[in-house]
Amino acid sequence: MFQLGKTIVSEDVIEKDFMCNLSACKGACCIDGDAGAPLEEDEAKILKDIYSKVKPFLRKEGVEAIESQGVYVTSEEGELETPLINGADCAYVIFDEKKVALCGIEEAYNQGQISWKKPVSCHLYPVRVQDYSEFSAVNYHKWQICDDACALGKELQIPIYKFVKEALIRKFGEDWYMELEKVANSKKRD
Repeated sequence: MFQLGKTIVSEDVIEKDFMCNLSACKGACCIDGDAGAPLEEDEAKILKDIYSKVKPFLRKEGVEAIESQGVYVTSEEGELETPLINGADCAYVIFDEKKVALCGIEEAYNQGQISWKKPVSCHLYPVRVQDYSEFSAVNYHKWQICDDACALGKELQIPIYKFVKEALIRKFGEDWYMELEKVANSKKRD
């Protein structure tokens, strides 16, 4: 672990390799698990504001889940997250012709209907951020369904922090990311 500003960063973020391999996993991270995608408070408001523009991109089951549960839900721990379809798929998941899970929010973004890409927690994955009162912990979330992504990242030599560069900048800013790169480069020389 090392500190960057008000963050504590796991060494895994710079030492491990990762590159999503959707042809292998089919987007399992959006349909497996026991909770929706974590949301920040401002993201819950954004979801309310953009839902009418995202809705045409969603599956019928997703629309039904959202309209019965809300555009976001609050977990038992008080955390905001996306609703699920029957306790499994994220309600915002859509599938392409190859049955790969994609994000309906991101599809609306790609089609120019909205200016918000998707929840930052999804954009950051496999990095997870846990906010505490004094700092934020930035960790690699290892999940067996991503073994193919780890293998592809290793083959292509893409460290996690480079794979999620855009999302890390979105979350922490350009200056923070430049400091992260300095730490990563100094560790390579060690």
